[in-house]
Amino acid sequence: MTKHKLFKLGAAAALTVTGVSAITSLKTARAANFTAIKRVKINYLPGKGLNIWTNYNKGKFMGYRAKDGTIWNVAETAVDKKGNLWYKVGTREWIEARYTVDVGMDTPASTNAKTKKSTAKNGVNNVISLGTVTKKSTKKSKATKAKAAKVKKAKQIVDAAVKKTSKKSTTKKVASTQASSKAGAIVALAKQQVGKSYAWGANGPDSFDCSSLVQYVFKNAAGMNLPRTTYDQVKVGQTVYQKSHANGQPVSANNLQVGDLLFWGSESSPYHVAIYIGNNQYVNAATPEQGTILQTMTSYFAPTIVKRVL
Repeated sequence: MTKHKLFKLGAAAALTVTGVSAITSLKTARAANFTAIKRVKINYLPGKGLNIWTNYNKGKFMGYRAKDGTIWNVAETAVDKKGNLWYKVGTREWIEARYTVDVGMDTPASTNAKTKKSTAKNGVNNVISLGTVTKKSTKKSKATKAKAAKVKKAKQIVDAAVKKTSKKSTTKKVASTQASSKAGAIVALAKQQVGKSYAWGANGPDSFDCSSLVQYVFKNAAGMNLPRTTYDQVKVGQTVYQKSHANGQPVSANNLQVGDLLFWGSESSPYHVAIYIGNNQYVNAATPEQGTILQTMTSYFAPTIVKRVL
């Protein structure tokens, strides 16, 4: 296992690692001595981690992330081919500067885990344990998420019951007409984005990643404010289909409606999302090579979850 030398201030809670195998295999790594040119604080989505890459130009995701709110030493800055600023926070670890804010060099480091002091200048702790995740904290995190999910589900059930008993039949007809109108606008705007480029972290209108395309289309076509990431978008709306509950059978187009959100991956960790536009087709920001394209559903690459938000 190659050791990565990171310039993180403080302790182990700074990183999140994708996959159980990654957690068990990664070891403690010490930062080499260096002179920090500045310090930055991760300013990403609350509770989410910022991807760490091997390079600022066409780098690869390293499998772990810098947690929102943590403070890092910056050893070097660089600008990629698209003009985006990057920070080097390890021997070959890079993060995007736009998801950080500058902090003073005297900002204290967090001390929420035991670490050994390195010989870095100014007496700053530059030691971090990768994958030091205890069973206790993991269980507590799962229990908290499960409790939050139950509360949210209970609230959705109550809200749905109140709405059902309070609305009259004429109101239902109006709602149905409005949903149909929104669906048509969503399809039209989604098709207009076909041909635009893909860029991870882009928010449009010229470039998108998969979840920002969904957020952009629904906001501008239907006035709906959906979350930014697939992790949060999959929690919105009604579950129409879930492969794990359908004996592995692919979803039928007969069960889909225009404007449904198609997800790939598990409900706890979806990795891709697209907008269903009818006729067994969907629009999605696919890959950097393909960009935003219109595709036909196939059994080979079928969605595993379908959510209805209209």
